[in-house]
Amino acid sequence: MADDYESFKVKVLGLTKIDLNAYKERQMKRRIDSLIAKHNYKGYDTYVEQLKKDKELFEEFVNFLTINVSEFYRNPEQWKILETIVFPELVKKYGNNIKIWSAACSTGDEPYSLAMLLSKFIPTNRIKIIATDIDNQVLDKARLGLYNQKSLASLPKEFVDKYFTKVGASNYQISDEIKRCVEFKKHNLLTDQYPTGCNMIVCRNVLIYFTEEAKDEIYRKFYNALANDGILFVGSTEQIIQYRQYGYESDRSFFYRK
Repeated sequence: MADDYESFKVKVLGLTKIDLNAYKERQMKRRIDSLIAKHNYKGYDTYVEQLKKDKELFEEFVNFLTINVSEFYRNPEQWKILETIVFPELVKKYGNNIKIWSAACSTGDEPYSLAMLLSKFIPTNRIKIIATDIDNQVLDKARLGLYNQKSLASLPKEFVDKYFTKVGASNYQISDEIKRCVEFKKHNLLTDQYPTGCNMIVCRNVLIYFTEEAKDEIYRKFYNALANDGILFVGSTEQIIQYRQYGYESDRSFFYRK
């Protein structure tokens, strides 16, 4: 079975451009095995052949591989640092011309949170955030901008009142004003070209799923994608221990400066 999985990884790379070698194997293999069992396929070969034929199954597989746990204002204390220190510094330096990249943005909660918070400093028609993810399904959901009440639990009430419309009993639609601030694109952190000249890159609660080698490569690429004095904002479980080896300074917890 181990040999079958090695062959499966090669076929998945050909089909999806997702390199499963970059993920922690035990964790990823367990997720894939449970998905195959759910559909009652006999093994990797049968499953991968069906992936080639069935578009819905293929989309489900990509969605299942990518980790899509997301919410607005995740870890609110870190967003407070953004509001009181980081964004004021960026606005003072760059005015309205701030380039932000939300990498591995999942269902859009994070880039939309950034746009709403930045709207306290910059007119929304001047806010431009690039938001990328490898998963087409979550990008479609992000563009739709419809969220359940649970996703908004940590978001300040002022933003809920200003930028959302309630739909039905427990769903909320984000305003077109905020949607227009964010451009969603498909992007693979391991293989695709990175944006350049970013004043801030936000990549949170994603790299914990990658191997140390993959993380090392991504941190270096983020460094090259940042403008001088640019800020990398990472998740609460992702402090970069050896940040100096990549060229960063530790601004404060979870914020690193080029």
